[in-house]
Amino acid sequence: MVIRVLVADDEPMIRSGARAILASDPEIVVVAEAANGGEAIQLTRRYRPDVALLDIRMPGLDGLAAAEEIRREVPETSVVMLTTFGEEEYVVRALAAGTSGFLLKASDPRELLTGVRAVAAGAAYLAPRVARRVLAEVGAGQLARGITARERIAMLTEREREVLALLGAGLSNGEIGQRLFLAEGTVKSHVSAILTRLGVRNRVRAAILAYESGLVAPGA
Repeated sequence: MVIRVLVADDEPMIRSGARAILASDPEIVVVAEAANGGEAIQLTRRYRPDVALLDIRMPGLDGLAAAEEIRREVPETSVVMLTTFGEEEYVVRALAAGTSGFLLKASDPRELLTGVRAVAAGAAYLAPRVARRVLAEVGAGQLARGITARERIAMLTEREREVLALLGAGLSNGEIGQRLFLAEGTVKSHVSAILTRLGVRNRVRAAILAYESGLVAPGA
């Protein structure tokens, strides 16, 4: 199955580099390029890619605002944010906008392929440096949040908790299905129900709750 990607960055060289890296994978095709957030939204409406790769800082409408609009108008398109070293403070806002992945421009090119593939498969992906930042944020005040998280997790069925635990460990819908002997469509339905019951917008937020509640051990 071909993964269709939109690349949005105000720097032509960055767009060209991302396109070249993605083109090295025969199962990934870049269907459109945008120079700002407004163009990214318009092109997402037109092409409905599987993944929108958005730079956080762009003139006019930035990547965060574009991500919110894309997730609202074209929810089937997953969003991966692309940023530079030192901008990890945007991660919380990016996750709140419904982002499924977060990559650093200085990362190994293979990480871009891994991130796009993971998000297209229905999983969440955070670059290791960003993941450490998120876990540090989660770690502060862990005890109080852990109590609240456990109360929220308690609303789930036993099967939903099993799915959430594997989701929190970074598995895609297909991988969760293989572990639990469920059809991928069934897993997708469980994930949708979990997000609704927990009142979160994306898999990353659900994974953080799984971590806070103790359902997933650190480093799992």
